[in-house]
Amino acid sequence: QVQLVESGGGLVQPGGSLRLSCATSRSDFRFNTVGWYRQTPGKQRELVAHMLSGGSTFYADSVKGRFTISRDNVKNTLYLQMNSLKPEDTAVYYCNRVPFTWSWGQGTRVTVSS
Repeated sequence: QVQLVESGGGLVQPGGSLRLSCATSRSDFRFNTVGWYRQTPGKQRELVAHMLSGGSTFYADSVKGRFTISRDNVKNTLYLQMNSLKPEDTAVYYCNRVPFTWSWGQGTRVTVSS
């Protein structure tokens, strides 16, 4: 049963922007801390941004000031607005609970390259 569906990735030039979305069918979405993770080949998934159920947000130093996480608890959707993208942001991006306990979705690939 697919519960997390990420979308919005693509190829973008350095300095560009993308908006990722994560739709879920989970009825408990609004009660959980949720976040965006990313993974590159040979590395563990890293948490880049997360949001508490109450709305507080937290970011990894590498994306602070460039990425913005938000959520729509009516649509059961999590978003990640990514601005001023850098080649090192290239990765597959996933959403999940923090800490992650839900089944992973397929992710969405972001490639930052000129």
